[in-house]
Amino acid sequence: MKILFKLIAVPFMLALTVTVPVLTFLFCYAVTFLEIVSGIGALIGVIMLFTVGRFDGCVILSLSFLISPLGIPAIAEWLIDRLSGLNYLLRDYIMG
Repeated sequence: MKILFKLIAVPFMLALTVTVPVLTFLFCYAVTFLEIVSGIGALIGVIMLFTVGRFDGCVILSLSFLISPLGIPAIAEWLIDRLSGLNYLLRDYIMG
């Protein structure tokens, strides 16, 4: 019965072995792009905060924070780490 579960786990392990490095590669370039966009957005948000209106500036600054490395990319990094951990967990289960 245990060998059956190991045979079922092999395709998932292979899929994660391919998916995790691809996601890590894409994540590195996406974070670099989002850092640049976040910096430009923060600059525009500060300018809008003092010239156009407080609400518009706060909205732009909030969106800029979400795409900064402390916002959505941090969640994506956490998910990639969990997928990598699942991959190693499956490998240990199959080999052990």
